[in-house]
Amino acid sequence: PRLKPACFYDLVIEVAIVRPGPIQGDMVHPYLRRRQGLEPVSYPSDEVREVLGRTLGVPIFQEQVMKVAMVAAGFSAGEADQVRRSMAAWRRRGGLEGFERRLIDGMCQRGYPREFARRIYQQILGFGDYGFPESHAASFALLVYVSAWLKCHEPAAFFAAMLNSLPMGFYAPAQLVAEARRGGVEVRPVDVRYSDWPCALERDARGEPALRLGLLRVKGLSRKGAERLLAARRQRAFRDSDDLQRRGGLDRRDLRALAAADALRGLAGNRYQSHWQVAGAEKQPPLFDGQGREEGVALLPTPEPGNELIADYASTGLSLRGHPLALLRPELERRRLHSAAALAELPDNAHARVAGLVINRQRPGSAGKVVFMTLEDETGYINLVIWSRVLERWRAAILGASLLAVSGRLQRESGVMHLIVARASDLSALLGGLEAPSRDFH
Repeated sequence: PRLKPACFYDLVIEVAIVRPGPIQGDMVHPYLRRRQGLEPVSYPSDEVREVLGRTLGVPIFQEQVMKVAMVAAGFSAGEADQVRRSMAAWRRRGGLEGFERRLIDGMCQRGYPREFARRIYQQILGFGDYGFPESHAASFALLVYVSAWLKCHEPAAFFAAMLNSLPMGFYAPAQLVAEARRGGVEVRPVDVRYSDWPCALERDARGEPALRLGLLRVKGLSRKGAERLLAARRQRAFRDSDDLQRRGGLDRRDLRALAAADALRGLAGNRYQSHWQVAGAEKQPPLFDGQGREEGVALLPTPEPGNELIADYASTGLSLRGHPLALLRPELERRRLHSAAALAELPDNAHARVAGLVINRQRPGSAGKVVFMTLEDETGYINLVIWSRVLERWRAAILGASLLAVSGRLQRESGVMHLIVARASDLSALLGGLEAPSRDFH
């Protein structure tokens, strides 16, 4: 949000700048301030302007570091390449120290301020923590552009592809499906009558693409069993669960997995009824092949909403019935915990108390001992910043909770909102048996 990309090259810069190298080299904030007009852009010479002009005087790419060494410090092309090689290796075995005096003295001898020379050297050290060549950044930026275009113009196809590519990235299937639905995509449940193995597209009532969850989302369903089911369905549609059991080629484990995922609802009724109908499943002898069974309907209770959510998450990793925190909202309000939507209405520097499912934890080396976390509730996302002293005080809750409550100070800057955490507590017990693991990166 701070960069507000307006052209393709802005994406190239975004890809390269959010890397440990530029962060360690203190390049991110100067570039953002200059981009926003909060800091003047200046160049110590026309030669440096030619190298750094496209990035507002801040060296962001490896090639720029090499060229600055050549035009400002008098390095030859071969010496500049040695700097590049040393940048990639110095964290492991050193090697850049030998260039420090040569770089700084070379720039000073050519009339550049020592402060500028020292800053360039510190930025070169930062590139030892993984800086990007411009060509690589451009290649990744193309993927960013195509992905953003698909998400904007063909969101159903975009999210179907993301779900089919899991596990990847920061987000679990529940978050991807929630984001798709917030964007207006109709998401349909796993159903043995309609689902293929991958998530796929169907047409909704308006003729727009809808996303059908695939059989791959069913925990415990074998790929071979799913293929036999699909082959039988292509011959003719299943009439009921008995027909599925006779022709689908599924063993008891596969049938139970489908019942647990509520994928038999269209043939057998609700989850309890589905479990009942497959509980005694067994292969019919040839004499009775094709013969139906007449059985009474079991008088089973309707599953409670909370139990349905727990079963959905256990069997498919998500639920289309609602967000778990929607059911807990009365209890969270009793504890005076804001939702993400309510937090967004508060002013900068306001004190706030919130709770949400932990989506991810990040503790990048470039951020020292700071932990970044994202919480999710039924209304959106909450970004947390946790300083080391707070982490040490509330470590068990911060690193172990699935449902985390925090309090702290709201910080807004250039359209970005974070909660600077002061206290934390583990509310995971409120989730009952619901399993919602986070994706953590260190």
